[in-house]
Amino acid sequence: MTVVEPFGLNVRDQALEADVQAGLAAVEAGLLDATKSEVPFITEAAQHLVRAGGKRFRPLLVMLAAQFGDPYAPGVVPSAVVVELTHLATLYHDDVMDEAEVRRGVDSANARWDNSVAVLTGDFLFARASHILADLGPEAVRIQAEAFERLVTGQILETAGPRDGRDPVGHYLDVIAGKTGSLIAVSGRFGAMMSGADESVVNILTQYGERLGTAFQLADDVLDIASDSHESGKTPGTDLREGIPTLPVLRLRAQAAEYGRPDDLALVELLSGDLTDDARHAEALRLMRAHPALEQVRQDTVRYAEEARASLAPLPECFAKTALEELCGAVVHRVG
Repeated sequence: MTVVEPFGLNVRDQALEADVQAGLAAVEAGLLDATKSEVPFITEAAQHLVRAGGKRFRPLLVMLAAQFGDPYAPGVVPSAVVVELTHLATLYHDDVMDEAEVRRGVDSANARWDNSVAVLTGDFLFARASHILADLGPEAVRIQAEAFERLVTGQILETAGPRDGRDPVGHYLDVIAGKTGSLIAVSGRFGAMMSGADESVVNILTQYGERLGTAFQLADDVLDIASDSHESGKTPGTDLREGIPTLPVLRLRAQAAEYGRPDDLALVELLSGDLTDDARHAEALRLMRAHPALEQVRQDTVRYAEEARASLAPLPECFAKTALEELCGAVVHRVG
């Protein structure tokens, strides 16, 4: 058994490992090519997060899904470049909205330059992704457009908050289905579709990506609280500081409302206050790390990952299917 970096996925077949590694190397080259501009400053800004690295989770999923057809088909690598460029573009925008200072262990683009540069660089990456999509055909353009609409809708829903009477947890799960699940679902769909896999396989891998995307985002919610900056590559507690109610906070609020425990109510009050103060922020992180709500979200992560694994059952037994099952375990492993 070998390990495919950068996500640490266990692969049990040398031929599959070679295919995935070659595909990811081609994607990396494609990302660098797609982020070049005749204007040197644009190239520097656009390649800032590319060169910082990352898990390349979405391209990895494209490569594994392509194993159910022809993994060497010409559209496979470009489609993986498209989904990663789109993801990178959203990171530039997210960091502006969150006023984040660190991303992937380096200064965020907005911290290194300013918000305008970060936003425009994200737009530049979206434009380059669209240029590549045009060569993949109208169906690929439609699929990506629908996913991007879902992604933006999820972001708007997060900003607007739940409507009156809506369960905040249900609202949040809708948010992350759009913000994260949509693009990860497209990764599975593009990999299978571009490889010429059967339509039934395309549908299975799309649904797999949806469920795994939710698990992946919930794992990020846990890591935002539980990890340090070395582990996550970003400043811990960024969502807490910005008052973004991720699932651990929503679970805490639900427990406080249901049981009325004084410690829970005090923590809710702390989280509702000004966490730009470093001491208050550190105290909030400490208390959230010790609260049962965090463990509950760990279990939520496991549940969605297991649903993703179960959705693969109709696929034929092969090393690629095993690797996709292992990917579910790798997502869960991130949260302990």
